[in-house]
Amino acid sequence: MSRPFNFSAGPATLPEDVLAQAAREMLDWRGSGMGVMEMSHRGKEFLSIAHQAEADLRDILSIPAHFKVLFMQGGAIGENAILPMNLSRGARADYVVTGSWSQKSAKEARRYCDVHVAATNEADGHTSLPAYGGWQLSERPAYVHVCSNETIHGVEMHELPDLRALGCDAPLVIDCSSHIASRPIDWTRVGVAYGGAQKNIGPSGLTLVIVREDLLGHALPITPSGFNYQTVADNESMYNTPPTYAWYIAGLVFQWIKRQREVTPAGELTGLAAIEARNIAKAELLYGYLDQSGFYRTKVQADCRSRMNVPFFLPDDALNEAFLSGAKEAGLLQLKGHKSVGGMRASIYNAMPLAGVEALVGYLKDFALRHG
Repeated sequence: MSRPFNFSAGPATLPEDVLAQAAREMLDWRGSGMGVMEMSHRGKEFLSIAHQAEADLRDILSIPAHFKVLFMQGGAIGENAILPMNLSRGARADYVVTGSWSQKSAKEARRYCDVHVAATNEADGHTSLPAYGGWQLSERPAYVHVCSNETIHGVEMHELPDLRALGCDAPLVIDCSSHIASRPIDWTRVGVAYGGAQKNIGPSGLTLVIVREDLLGHALPITPSGFNYQTVADNESMYNTPPTYAWYIAGLVFQWIKRQREVTPAGELTGLAAIEARNIAKAELLYGYLDQSGFYRTKVQADCRSRMNVPFFLPDDALNEAFLSGAKEAGLLQLKGHKSVGGMRASIYNAMPLAGVEALVGYLKDFALRHG
């Protein structure tokens, strides 16, 4: 019997191949006599896992050599504090608010630096993106922070801003927690990319920080040593005991991404290109049905809809419980929207197969016929 399709926003579904391999290796990793959770993080066995995971991530995302990859703890919420401690140098930082998570980021950063909100979409309920040309950037901000995919409101920047074209030479910082490894990143536009692993990469507990080397070494004196990017980089993320099992699962996911193949009209795609093509196809299928249904509503403008997180609403909230109950019976799990927004939300991360979205669309059609 096949597993249900899990549309949770995070912690989220993982590839079945990865779960099966982890299960096989649970008691004995490659003849070592130990499971990964039992290994010393400084032993040769785990170091081989760690080095391979970083190499695979660098390959997948084409991370340049002058960026450090840090495997940290604390989640993206922790990074909301760790980031200004490391980058603000006590100066002003600019934040672009496009939803709940960037709001939280700006609020937390105010504890450590002067925060200027350069743009916001709050007036329209976080359903659009402020036009780049309208951003009111500070004269010399320490950095400019964006959340490139808002998990709750379903708003995504499909192209990252080019700050130099806006007359700003500050580093761009992106919280890409909910769409990292779903598409390429233009590193010429980015100074720091960070994200919790529990959306697209692995279990909760691991946080990825990819930071340009010239941004290291500027932490505020109050920064805890374990959260100082320079210290973490100098110790290859082993200054303290890292979340070893989450790091291992992330490594298995990176290998899974590299194995992916997708046949398109333009030919066969592999790796991240295949993943991106599949994500576009899933999103187009789901949004396409929602738009033409005449029953369900979406609020986010079409040009900035998230490929990962799809919020939608029924015509009457009184139908919500029946919808969720029926979905669970159909093997479609975790579709309830975030409590701050309401409605429904389907998170269709990398590990969600096209078959899962097809099953969801089939259920949406059936529910609309019965209740429309």
